[in-house]
Amino acid sequence: MTDTTTNNTATTATVTDELATQPQLPDQLSVNPRSPHYNADVFKHDVGIRLNGKERFDVEEYCISEGWVKVAAGKAVDRRGQPLLMKVKGKVEAFYR
Repeated sequence: MTDTTTNNTATTATVTDELATQPQLPDQLSVNPRSPHYNADVFKHDVGIRLNGKERFDVEEYCISEGWVKVAAGKAVDRRGQPLLMKVKGKVEAFYR
């Protein structure tokens, strides 16, 4: 019994340390390194986005305060080879997985 308690305490300490090292998620974030809203420190951890209560895996950029996410509009690309983005509005939540 003592080993299990010690092991649970160690696991809790590891999770707490991991949460302390994660930077706070910004209001607006982009996965494109060319964007001024790109933050490499945040992407060292796995980030999840929930739009209207449903988790999305295709988000290119988000803004929590304005309530939108940008997702690729099919396979269309612009003249520079970047995907065309479509803005979808709703309640946006960002979190670490």
